Amino acid sequence: MADLKTIKGVIFDLDGTLLDSMWMWESVEEDYLKKQGLTPHPNQVEALRSLSLYQVARYFQIEYGIRKSVTQITDEKNEMIADFYSQRAQMKDGIIPVLEALRDRGIKMCIATATDRHLMEPALRRCGIYAYFERIFTCGEEETSKSSPDIYIRAAKYLGTDISETLVVEDALYAVKSAKRAGFPVAAVYDRSADDQQKDIRGLCDYYWHFMDEMLELL
Repeated sequence: MADLKTIKGVIFDLDGTLLDSMWMWESVEEDYLKKQGLTPHPNQVEALRSLSLYQVARYFQIEYGIRKSVTQITDEKNEMIADFYSQRAQMKDGIIPVLEALRDRGIKMCIATATDRHLMEPALRRCGIYAYFERIFTCGEEETSKSSPDIYIRAAKYLGTDISETLVVEDALYAVKSAKRAGFPVAAVYDRSADDQQKDIRGLCDYYWHFMDEMLELL
């Protein structure tokens, strides 16, 4: 297990780690349908989990008879998501003390996220934590996903820190697996969206915290 006192860089996930926002991604499809005056099918979250934005829009056309174009459906959903990040998304508990402590120790920090920059930057600025990070890496801009460790490797290279001295902080099992596969020490932070994955996450990560500020005891 890596000693956090030797860590020189930290790569933070965004949704479910820094921001309490995973619940929005799980409810946005249902909320969109309700805005159209429609009742969502039971177990729809699971049915849509692996679909792209285009596929979800087509599903809505076919299953619910929505007479709008794929582009219009997608744009309307994106407006709802953008409104959430710019107006309502909140930090998870214990974030600021950890960022302050890491900055005071000269530890470089960045973000690696699957969420598009134009959506999430307003939330970081509104919450007052944007300036803590050297850079934000998005899967879209990097043309990758967190099923691959590429985004973490590129982030560590940018920070100028060795993989063994760069902590990745995540909440989802597939992302923990990717970072561990590349040799990063990994801390997992609990998020209720991953309730069914907690046993596997605990078995893989180097550190596990219910709240981010549990990190402070180890710095």
